Amino acid sequence: MTSTFNIYCDESCHLENDHQQVMVLGAVWAPLDAVADLAKQARALKQAHGLAHDFELKWTKVSAGRLDYYQAVLEWFWNEPNLHFRALVVPDKQQLDHARFDQTHDDWYYKTYFGLLNTIIAPKHQYRVYIDIKDTRGRAKIAKLHQVLSNAQYDFTRTIIERVQLVRSHEVELLQLADLLIGIVSYANRGLASNAAKVALVNRLRALSGYCLTKTTLLREDKLNLFRWSPQAAP
Repeated sequence: MTSTFNIYCDESCHLENDHQQVMVLGAVWAPLDAVADLAKQARALKQAHGLAHDFELKWTKVSAGRLDYYQAVLEWFWNEPNLHFRALVVPDKQQLDHARFDQTHDDWYYKTYFGLLNTIIAPKHQYRVYIDIKDTRGRAKIAKLHQVLSNAQYDFTRTIIERVQLVRSHEVELLQLADLLIGIVSYANRGLASNAAKVALVNRLRALSGYCLTKTTLLREDKLNLFRWSPQAAP
């Protein structure tokens, strides 16, 4: 049976010269017909923990004082069957050799996004992809991404990937969830431990999933799917 899914994408340290070693792309996806109810659940969690309904769930806001709330969000994600997450981890951007592959960093960026999403997308379903606005070049980049994804699926009429659209994260609850999960995966892969609340969230997601968060999971894992990318070895 054909279904439509929304995919909410975000990224961490994706720029070429940001002096960050680890890059993470991530996506939360859910059935379209469940999205409105999931957003209500997310807002209810905020209010249950004394936060305004429009409080923005963000990894950079994680603190000891709000740890109970963030822990509750992880429990909600893990126990809600309509929520799924996939992340693609690039452990060391310094290993990239764009010249050898005759590509720009932007070319590689699209290839990597394709690697993130192509595992999620099935030809029998329809998808609407929403990406957090990052910079003024966003519209041109998502048009290119839509083209790359559609061509890979032979979806020249764009009936499988219906849209790729920029949105603002503070307006979209499930994009905020993607930001949190990406932050946790990124923190684990950077081996950081300076923020006790963030360490607690890394450990909680490890306990819930049974994964260390620094290794590739099975390809068909559809709750918490991780892929640790590595560059092609030189001939």
